[in-house]
Amino acid sequence: MIPGIVLAAGASMRMGRPKALLPIGGLTFVRRVLDTLRSAGLSEIAVVVRPGHDAVIAEVGAATTGRVVVNARAENGQLTSVIAGLDAVDAPDVNAVLVTLVDVPLITSATVQTLVARASRSDAAVLRAVHRGRHGHPVIFTRAVFDALRAADPAVGAKSVMRSVRIEDVEVDDPGVFEDVDTPDDYQRLIGPTPDRES
Repeated sequence: MIPGIVLAAGASMRMGRPKALLPIGGLTFVRRVLDTLRSAGLSEIAVVVRPGHDAVIAEVGAATTGRVVVNARAENGQLTSVIAGLDAVDAPDVNAVLVTLVDVPLITSATVQTLVARASRSDAAVLRAVHRGRHGHPVIFTRAVFDALRAADPAVGAKSVMRSVRIEDVEVDDPGVFEDVDTPDDYQRLIGPTPDRES
């Protein structure tokens, strides 16, 4: 089984408000990502948030899928959120986790399905979505790297683990894998002439 982990514990300093709650196509970012993962067949999804983000917690609670994981160490970097999500979903029947960002809201269910299908046949420790040679999210971490992720230095992040293992880049027809939103300008560009895309 491959659960999903949605990282939504960032401080959103440059955006000025929680990115998880930004609207796009009639949904918030976090609801759109949850819908995409669910429609791709993921039945277990953890959304990692920071303490005090009550509105984000409520938004996840109102969704039909996903459960909140509060990362008390969110200030120590993104890897702490990966580990918090991993600890929440890890079980004997879990052989990998799919990690994505709440601020990459346009990934499609087809991309998620392609990655999950490839992970079942690949011997790579990590698989990541790539569009026209440019990699982004989601990323699949197999059980082979779970312990290494947990032991890694949060200040360095998952990159230290990824440098030491074989990564398979999985080409997808989805520019949404790297269309991330960090600033108000990014958001305006995203919702400008094409406010929504088919999932």
